[in-house]
Amino acid sequence: MPRQFISHAISTVALIALGALSASAADNAAIKEKVAACAGCHGDNGISQTENIPSLAGQPDQFLQWQLVFFRAGSRKNDQMQPIVEEIGNEDIRSLGAYFSQLAPPKGPEDKDPDLSKKGAQVATGRRCASCHTDTYAGTKAVARLAGQREEYLVKALFDYKAGQRVGGGVAAMADVAYAMSEEEITAVAHYLAHLQ
Repeated sequence: MPRQFISHAISTVALIALGALSASAADNAAIKEKVAACAGCHGDNGISQTENIPSLAGQPDQFLQWQLVFFRAGSRKNDQMQPIVEEIGNEDIRSLGAYFSQLAPPKGPEDKDPDLSKKGAQVATGRRCASCHTDTYAGTKAVARLAGQREEYLVKALFDYKAGQRVGGGVAAMADVAYAMSEEEITAVAHYLAHLQ
């Protein structure tokens, strides 16, 4: 093979690799901009400090992607999310799902009411929450992580499912489970899950 051809081939490969790096850097810059917009509500590193706004850190990639798709399609409604999701494309959704899923999940705060957590654990067992959300409640695929999530957000989500106001993935199963739960059970299971490490 002529030396000139080999040299040209190496140069071409180098340019392609450099182009890929430049595209990757541009993608990283674009995703950082979108992540910064998310941080305004969902907190730095995806850990929410705002009431009724969920933490995104450590949520399963597919779950995050589907929720963004549901918001964008309008099947899941939220006045703050709607204008944001209208501005993001499929690639952004994939990137955001991957980004937040790789962040360390929130750690539950110190449990100051272990008796309520004990009741919540009994509710979670009785309602078979682990059958979808896994034994550690870390979620999987398109199923949400519950461990360490904000307590009042979990309460709100369960009441939304109970009232038929929340739709999206797993809505039939969640509506069935939540509909049968009393207010006391919802309060207890939300407390238990929010305080898991």
